[in-house]
Amino acid sequence: MRIALDAMGGDKAPKESVAGAVQAARELAVSVTLVGPRDVLTAELAHHDVADLPIEVVHAPDVIDMAEHPVQAVRHRPEASMNVAVRLVKDGAANAFVSAGNTGATMAAALFGLGRIRGVERPAFAIPFPTLTGQCLVLDAGANVDCRPEHLEVFALLGERYARLVLGKPRPKVALLSNGEEETKGCRLVQEAYPLLKAGPYEFIGNVDGKDITRGVADVIVCDGFVGNVALKSAEGVGDLTLALLREEIGQSWLAKVGALFLRPTLRRVLKRLDYQEYGGAPLLGVNGVVIGAHGRSGARAFRNAIQAASRAAASNSTEAFASDKVTRVDEGN
Repeated sequence: MRIALDAMGGDKAPKESVAGAVQAARELAVSVTLVGPRDVLTAELAHHDVADLPIEVVHAPDVIDMAEHPVQAVRHRPEASMNVAVRLVKDGAANAFVSAGNTGATMAAALFGLGRIRGVERPAFAIPFPTLTGQCLVLDAGANVDCRPEHLEVFALLGERYARLVLGKPRPKVALLSNGEEETKGCRLVQEAYPLLKAGPYEFIGNVDGKDITRGVADVIVCDGFVGNVALKSAEGVGDLTLALLREEIGQSWLAKVGALFLRPTLRRVLKRLDYQEYGGAPLLGVNGVVIGAHGRSGARAFRNAIQAASRAAASNSTEAFASDKVTRVDEGN
């Protein structure tokens, strides 16, 4: 199993991306190919003991920045690190591609380099959300701001299969994100998508609203990319606020500090379940290969876990298994 990592993608790259790759190679029995400027990555690797670790560097002289126009950058800069990493997957030199770089560019590089699965007009990012029962997938989480009902229909198919084949959920429950549970609730897009999902070959439980995402009532929750991205960023904001308020209140009295001392193991477990770095990254479903988009703020642990997520997805042969009368593989360009 070899994972191609865009080692220059992310706010903390290449220091944290390289550190995460070293952790993954040491702990997960996977090989990691670091893609980026050779001199930069070689100098960063010198800070780690990588003797006998399955890590190599593939030179890519160019880097796509976060603020660049995704499609233009991908089209006109073929030697950028994410383009080179995607080519490794296409040529069979790697089983999966991971990047914490420009999200739009990651999607564009995957689309241009790997192509789409038949029946998928719009690939979607599936974000793992922590819930009371484990985790659920919310998709799309930002790849497609404007969607049609049939796009949501395909998101449901892709999410259900990923949850079943990669996350090990034998019969995933699929829901549609709305502003109420009643079938008549929601905007026009949601109302028109409802009968399509209801007729799908999976267990559709109907509409859920925002509070249900973390309750664990569904394994896959479908929405357009605008709503999904707002939900994701709102959850991150609430998590940051909760942590800040806890720290503020604990610092107000010695009694609170003593109580926090006794609760420290419990608090650590709770915070770990809420930490996005534990989930690694979001699979880009619908492209003809395994692609994981990691958070732009990813540290070493997040990169390590993103590599693990990519390895699991590649080992499950999930892309091959997506073939059906609705979603089947096609060659690039079709």
